[in-house]
Formats: sequence, structure tokens, C-alpha cells
Amino acid sequence: MTATETAATGENAAVGPDRTVVVVGTGTMGQGIAQVALVAGHPVRLYDVLPGRAQEASDAIAARLDRLVAKGRLDPAARDAACERLHPAASLDELADAALVVEAVLERLDAKQELFTALEKIVADDCLLATNTSSLSVTAIAGALRVPGRFVGLHFFNPAPLLPLVEVVSGFATEEQAAVRAYATAKAWGKTPVRCADTPGFIVNRVARPFYAEALRIHEERGADPATIDAVLRESGGFRMGPFELTDLIGQDVNEAVTRSVWESFYQDPKFTPSLAQRRLVESGRLGRKTGQGWFPYAEGAALPEPHTAPPAEAPGEVTAGNDLGPAEPLVGLFENAGITVRREPGDGCITLPGGALLCLADGETSLEYDEQEVIYFDLALDYARATRVALSAAAETVSDGSLQEAIGLFQAAGKKVSVIGDVPGMIVARTVAMLADVAADAVARGVASAEDVDIAMRLGVNYPAGPLEWGAEVGFRRICDLLGTLHARYPTGRYAPSPGTLRRRFADSGENGEHGENGES
Repeated sequence: MTATETAATGENAAVGPDRTVVVVGTGTMGQGIAQVALVAGHPVRLYDVLPGRAQEASDAIAARLDRLVAKGRLDPAARDAACERLHPAASLDELADAALVVEAVLERLDAKQELFTALEKIVADDCLLATNTSSLSVTAIAGALRVPGRFVGLHFFNPAPLLPLVEVVSGFATEEQAAVRAYATAKAWGKTPVRCADTPGFIVNRVARPFYAEALRIHEERGADPATIDAVLRESGGFRMGPFELTDLIGQDVNEAVTRSVWESFYQDPKFTPSLAQRRLVESGRLGRKTGQGWFPYAEGAALPEPHTAPPAEAPGEVTAGNDLGPAEPLVGLFENAGITVRREPGDGCITLPGGALLCLADGETSLEYDEQEVIYFDLALDYARATRVALSAAAETVSDGSLQEAIGLFQAAGKKVSVIGDVPGMIVARTVAMLADVAADAVARGVASAEDVDIAMRLGVNYPAGPLEWGAEVGFRRICDLLGTLHARYPTGRYAPSPGTLRRRFADSGENGEHGENGES
């Protein structure tokens, strides 16, 4: 069921604001979820197995509400009423009147099963039970319960009071009524819920893996340094943060553990293979901001490394462009606005420089493969007009410096910084977007979530500039499929083989009947 369908059927299914919400676990997530329920008008009880923690958490929540009042974001009367509805609990017996219990304790299956088994003996059978787990199986937690049908996943994102997304996860035994009720409640709390099945990583942590994995792989292949990869993904791809700075913020140990968990849960599927470079970083204790050193230094006064940026080069006076530039078509207008004459002619989607070299959008091949023609690749951009940086790649063995300088000058004339990276297949943005679209299409094809919910989850959960399926459609799934097929031929491990879901979208978009050759190519 899609988000739209769930909303239509569950408008009146939400847990009423007069009903008690219990939050078990008083760490950062537990406090955040309790604050969300409290501001939504519920009586809230906090419980923690450690004595005194529930009271400390209640005091911390009250202090945060005070800060919201000071900032003008909460009315003082609403703050006072919320504080009156917030009650720490000293024992599980005080939770008997709960209409909804949300658990946010340690990520240990046995601990969660033990907690919910005990709660079942106390709360009513119509009490909705939910876990905020991000890595454990909702089905497995519910497996120990007497009434597993009322058990769901309610995966909030940190910080819960600020981030809008909530993944509503149905386990194998979850009844539809329970999932609809959980969805409606999250929506009533002002959140944007999405529905998904109980699979490793749910939506966000599953679909996001290539954002980190491809950057790490390009770095391992010496295609570019971390600062340059981050800059290209930010300034050309439109991502808010690059993967190296983001994993430094998350914590290298945390990010690597999630990747390894998803990989192992999918029985070591090569699409989710962890990075040896990241493993070495974790083993060295360089965990990111929290240790003062990760991919980048964070000690006081430390200078962050600058991305590679090419020095100024002279722009050509004119270029010739093929009629089918696909996603790169906006470049024609940018070049013309810069005073460069662009002649159009029938042919493939490449730009011919005055010296005869071809400038082509990344397609999974490398310039080294062309021994009779100079080929320089440029990377994909979310929006070439708004992009401030473009990456180029060329093999020194087959491309002259003069031709490379023409390409650099061309993009600089259009107002772009240029990063010249190694001759790696698929480059940076194109390779990353293709893999994100592929993993997303595979999740939809397997019934994990609807296409709409996948795109919503990735935009709101990890601030992607576009949903991966939306982006894949804009680039064209034929192009996505061809790029992945080419990568698969160069890395025949299965990592880049287009998924059946991607292949179906490719043929649906093109109107072809599905008869194709190896690697999904016609």
C-alpha cells in the first residue's frame, strides 16, 4: 500500500491525543520521540531500566521545551501543559494504560524481545507496540510475542523533533490495521511517514549504500581524493554533503557497521560490499569528528584539504555538438551564453573540440579504451545551469594536454570550476546516481516500498536533491542501464549488473519488448 492509499484509509486511525504514549529507552532517540508525542498533545510516560534515567530524561525534555519558548517556537502555555503531561515511570507496571509503546533501547535482539514480552503481560491487547530499531528485523523482534500482529517498526531519524521522515515497517506478522494505525499516528504528529516491508536497512539505509560505496571505491582506485569526490558530489551532484565528510559526521564506525549489517543480511550481496579503506580507517581509530580525525582532520586549527581545481585555461571559440546530448543538452545554452559558437550536427551525444577530441558524458567506459580517438569524459550534473563544478577524466596515454586544456577552458567559460580526476569508469556523479537508481528500482520491484515512498524517504531521510527513481527517470533508465552494463563488463562481480527492476524500467521507458543481449544492452 502506498503512502497515498494509507492516508486515504487511515485518516481516523491515529492514536488519539488523549491516549497515553509510552517511550521505553531514554537516550537521544527516546527523548526525541517522547518530545514529538508530547508536543502533539499526548500524555507521555518515560521508562528506563536504569533507576533515575527517566527523571533525568524528563528534565532534559523540559529544558528543550524551554529553549523552544525562548526562540518563539512554542507558546509558554503549551510548554506548561506539555510538562504536566510528561511523567517518568519507575516500573513497567505504571505503563498499563498505554495506547502506544515506542521502544528505543539498545540494538540487541534479546533485549528488545525480553522487553516486549514483559510489556505484553501489562498493556491491553489493543495497545500498539513499536520499535525504533534501525538495524534489527522487526519480524524477529515480534517473533517472541503472543500477539505479533500489533507490532510494527516506527523508525524515526535523528534528531526526531526536527527530521520529518518516519519509516513505518511491517514485519511478517504485522496486521494491516496496525500498520495503518502507526502511519496515521506519525502523520498526526506532523511527520511524513512512508510504508515499507521488513527488509535489511528498510528504505533509507538500504538505498543509501551506493552513495558511500561508490565514493569509497573511486578513492580506492585512486580516481580522486576524498576532498575532490565530496566537492564534485556537492557542487555538481547537488548533494548537501559529500560522503567522506558525512561519514566523518556520522562516525566511521557507525557507518561501516550499518554497511556491514546490510551486506551480511543480504548474504554478502556484492552490491552492498563494504570498503576495505573504511575498515582500515575504523581499525586505526580515526572515526571522524568525535575522535578529531577521520577522512579529514578536525583538531583545532586544522585546515581541511582543498579539492583539486584546474588552473585557468583558454576557452575554444567554437565547438560542434551532436544532436542527442541527453541530460547534457543544457550545456549548449551555457556555452552559447559564454560567447562560444556551438554548431549542431547529426550524430551521437558528444561535443567535438577544435583539436578533434570528443567530449562525452560519462557512460561507464574510459578514455584509455580509445587508441585512435581522443576521448575526454565529463560527469553528470543534477542541473548544469546551477552546478558550480564539473569533473573531467582523461587518460594521459591517449589524450594530449592541449585537448584537455580545451575541455577545461570550455567549462570554465561557462562559469564552472573544473576537477580533473583519474580515468575511472563512470566517473563520480554518473556512477553514483546509476547505482542509487538501480538499488531503488530493485527495492520497489521486490515490494519493499512504493516508488513514491522510496523517493520521499531519500529526499527527507538523507536530504538527497532528488529521489533516486525520479532522478533515474530524468537521466533515462536506458542510459542508466547501459552505463551499469558497461561497468558490469569491467567489474564482473555482479555489483554493477542492472537489477531486474532497473531492466524493466528501461524497457518500459523505451517501449521495447525486452529482447536484449548481454548486460541489458539491445
